[in-house]
Amino acid sequence: MPFAQIYMIEGRTEAQKKAVIEKVSQALVEATGAPMANVRVWIQEVPKENWGIAGVSAKELGR
Repeated sequence: MPFAQIYMIEGRTEAQKKAVIEKVSQALVEATGAPMANVRVWIQEVPKENWGIAGVSAKELGR
């Protein structure tokens, strides 16, 4: 069973997350040959203050 775990900075819309789930799922089906029913995708949203970029939080960078 293919499983994709995706970490993203918080703030995406429900529609954006839905699109990520659909496209990642399709990519896994194509790459592995697994049936869509067996594919799992988990999006973990990370608060901006907990995401570091080049030693600075994403919140401080205005992301």
